[in-house]
Amino acid sequence: MDYSTLTFDITDDVAVLTLNRPDVMNALNSQMRLEITHAVLEAGKTARVLVMTGAGTAFCSGQDLSDRGNATTLDLERTLRDEYVPMLRAINDSPIPTISAVNGPAVGAGANLALAADVVIASESAYFMQAFTKIGLIPDAGGTYWLPRQIGSAKAMGAALFSEKITAQQASDWGMIWEAVADKEFAVQWLARAQHLAKGPTLTYKHVKTAIRSSYSNDLDEQLALEAKLQGKCGQSRDFVEGVMAFLEKRPASFEGR
Repeated sequence: MDYSTLTFDITDDVAVLTLNRPDVMNALNSQMRLEITHAVLEAGKTARVLVMTGAGTAFCSGQDLSDRGNATTLDLERTLRDEYVPMLRAINDSPIPTISAVNGPAVGAGANLALAADVVIASESAYFMQAFTKIGLIPDAGGTYWLPRQIGSAKAMGAALFSEKITAQQASDWGMIWEAVADKEFAVQWLARAQHLAKGPTLTYKHVKTAIRSSYSNDLDEQLALEAKLQGKCGQSRDFVEGVMAFLEKRPASFEGR
């Protein structure tokens, strides 16, 4: 696909997807959602980690309210079902680790796009906002799913009802994101995190994601059984053999991702 709303590059197994509509703070239109879905699926086939970030001063300002003309005539249910769901499922179901490198404001659907990733790293000057009630809407794009699981019902309810800015540091303190990083160190830090994962046991990371997400619906016995099953698969991998040998030989492991 020829991308017109984003850039996509893979270097040393690190795929970087950059939302590239800086003139509208990387607002999501129909074409961008299609391109994000395509790029995420492509990264899952050809890279070992995916980073999503934004061009310019913003990560993503949410739904482009000028998309397809008058916002008040937009079929929101269809748009969410046919365009947002495939995009969010592609991110959630990716077989490789995903990182949101939030370089600036992440608002509305843009905030929840960021939260869909496995790991969120934000610059200290960035912020998150569930801005939906400001225009008479509820949080969507997975917001009512991610937020209660990450920060609990009380914080999620306040974030949704008040539509206030949540600073990167607040988000980190609340457990909504992995870390807030000083602006001058941000680009170096997210790249280092991505490179670390790109050199790691990719198959193991896939099973980690499965185990942690399944814990919300499993009881203890079901979760212990799943752990045993997935650990059995990890134990049969070439990376497990390499990890053990590297430990015994007191050297860094050289994982193949298999």
